[in-house]
Amino acid sequence: MTTTTVPGVRLTVLVGEDDMWHHKPLFAEIVHRAHRAGLAGASVFRGVEGFGATSLIHTSRLLSLSEDLPVAVVVVDTEQRVRAFLPQLDELVGEGLVTIDHCEIVCPGGHDDKESS
Repeated sequence: MTTTTVPGVRLTVLVGEDDMWHHKPLFAEIVHRAHRAGLAGASVFRGVEGFGATSLIHTSRLLSLSEDLPVAVVVVDTEQRVRAFLPQLDELVGEGLVTIDHCEIVCPGGHDDKESS
């Protein structure tokens, strides 16, 4: 089996679980917009504890404080495609944190999207 890698970037958007966009969870709006933009994929991860700009710790360990937990939306694609998506995040994300990290996308078996079509 041959494994190849291609350069890419990982976009991470950190928001609160209770953050909303037009009566819809913000993390869901980000995922749906990423899908409509044709990005390779997006996943949402719910944190068990964290704090942000307010320095208020949100945790799932205490039932009374288990609200507005941190949520990470992670998207991986080419740098050009991810950067083209950033203006949409400008519109959506007010108090969240957005990071971009360079990464390698692993293609097991040496296949890429063009070969598997």
